[in-house]
Amino acid sequence: MVWAGIHYGGKTALVVLDGNINAVVYRDILENHCLPHARRVYDLTLGCKMTTQEHIGQLYSSEGCVVSSRQLGRRSVRQQESFSSIMALNIPGVTVMMFFYLLVLGIGIWASIKSKKKAKQGQGDKTEMALLGNRGINLVVGIFTMTATWVGGGFIVGTAEAVYNPSMGLIWAVMPIAATMCFIIGGLFFAEPMRNNKYVTMMDPFQIKYGKVPTAALSLASLISEIMWVTGTLIGLGVTMSVILDLSYTVSIWISAAVAITYTLLGGLYSVAYTDIIQLILIFISLWLCVPFALMSPAVSDITETAYNRTFQSPWVGTLEADRAWRWIDNFLLLGLGNLGLQNFHQRTLSAASSATAKITCFAAAFIVPTLGIPPILLGAVAASTNWNLTSYGSPSPFERGETGLVLPIVLQHLTPTHISIVGIGAVAAAVMSSTDSALLSAASIFTSNIYRNILRTQASEQEIQWVIRVSVVVVGLAGTSLTFLDNSVLMIWLLRSDLTYTLMLPQLVCVLFFDISNGYGAVLGCVVGMLLRVLCGEPLLGIPPIIQFPGCTLVNGVYIQKSPIRTICMLSAVVAILLFSYLASLLFNKGLIPEKWDVFNVKVQYSTQTQGGAKSGTRGQNLREENENNEACEPMLESTF
Repeated sequence: MVWAGIHYGGKTALVVLDGNINAVVYRDILENHCLPHARRVYDLTLGCKMTTQEHIGQLYSSEGCVVSSRQLGRRSVRQQESFSSIMALNIPGVTVMMFFYLLVLGIGIWASIKSKKKAKQGQGDKTEMALLGNRGINLVVGIFTMTATWVGGGFIVGTAEAVYNPSMGLIWAVMPIAATMCFIIGGLFFAEPMRNNKYVTMMDPFQIKYGKVPTAALSLASLISEIMWVTGTLIGLGVTMSVILDLSYTVSIWISAAVAITYTLLGGLYSVAYTDIIQLILIFISLWLCVPFALMSPAVSDITETAYNRTFQSPWVGTLEADRAWRWIDNFLLLGLGNLGLQNFHQRTLSAASSATAKITCFAAAFIVPTLGIPPILLGAVAASTNWNLTSYGSPSPFERGETGLVLPIVLQHLTPTHISIVGIGAVAAAVMSSTDSALLSAASIFTSNIYRNILRTQASEQEIQWVIRVSVVVVGLAGTSLTFLDNSVLMIWLLRSDLTYTLMLPQLVCVLFFDISNGYGAVLGCVVGMLLRVLCGEPLLGIPPIIQFPGCTLVNGVYIQKSPIRTICMLSAVVAILLFSYLASLLFNKGLIPEKWDVFNVKVQYSTQTQGGAKSGTRGQNLREENENNEACEPMLESTF
């Protein structure tokens, strides 16, 4: 009997055996012939350690074996890149992706031409044309762009990851329903006041009421959250393309980021909004097309049976124990209300043709987004119901290999036909780009409008502002793309970004919009209280131990886990601190207990304006609105000619 192996890079030596192969002989072959050859060819000493047990499910016969480079190296995205030079590139898949990218880019160029024509009609001003589409986004386009912004790579890949993760399950995959709550509350309470005041960004009310210093600090925090949004969405695309197309993780991300940056530069919000239409259509069709093929795979058990019964792992529905209930509530509020502190959301309502359109857009998106969450939920359930030993992926499972974050592309790769998996990656790519471009423009809006024009260069010309927008888009894109190499867990990036907006930005926005008493002193001290308390509560994802241990805090595998809703506690503490310190500052200055010359945030002037005129925003707010109404129209961000 003879033994030999073949693979992408060549073949092993021929081994002549006496008699049949038993366990002892089999182990000898693996240790003395298979593994040494694999190490020489694939340089497995970089960290891809394989065990005899893993090979047992991957070798196909006693007379020969086929060792797949995809199986030898699948430990993480970083390790997979070390094999890129010897892996067979999926040419049809790359071709389809190039066609999709060219299609999106073409729509972006068409939208930039449309924005140029609008500018020539003399409607709107330069900043509004670039950042808000001249506040002329109609209802249909608004619904598409609002929905597509939320259904990004992080949404799709992260939802599938949560459902598949044995320690979480469906009950913890709250992103689709949390988005519904975000849109309903946003439509009821935030859309109308923001749109009626004709703000350019969500930071404008801070600029009007608090002045430059507090606004600058909060604007930086908002910029960081937008950059993290870019990072989370691009990670979802990178891991998918690297698995399915055998394309480098790095190359996948940089190409996608470059395309999104390019068409965002060309037409501003017009390009972002109109490319969102084709992207959302592709997301819907592609994801639903992949689901039946994954469900019908021979290696997949009935997901209705594995939902509540342990088969290959814990039931994918998941459980919610009493001691984890508060953490579930905390995560739900974090992912729901936290998004109200994002410029992404408010940019969509501010660009609407009217406040009524803005509200309807929110309510429509509230019902559409959950339907787009169903396919990734089903794909996560499929992964939890799969006997991986019957697939080309082999044993052990993705969870046991530490590849939970890659579960969606793994399902598409190993449980669907090749052409269907390519369609699936098109859906992820569309989702990523629809969210990435929005985050790019949102970050550029905040930096240009609230930091550069109102603080750094108050006399900047409109042409200069246009160039600042362009540079900001590029810088934010580069920063967000660079951060993708720190970690490849979409869920982790999503949670950290939501944490920032929920505990810091949301309390500030609520107070500045709905509480007249709030002022700059309260904003600064409230920010300090919220951030300090959040750090003292600890964060396992960042390796920060808790100094303050709330009831139920337990030590699990050497890490302290808070079982109380610490993020919500920090958020509410920040709200209380803002209002309390604002009241105290107002009282001290208006009673003359502190000299007026020390009033750097003009609390006394603000109080006089409120009591005499009854206006929430004061004189500066009225001037800003008049300026936005009277500015002349101009060109889009970059001219496109043929």
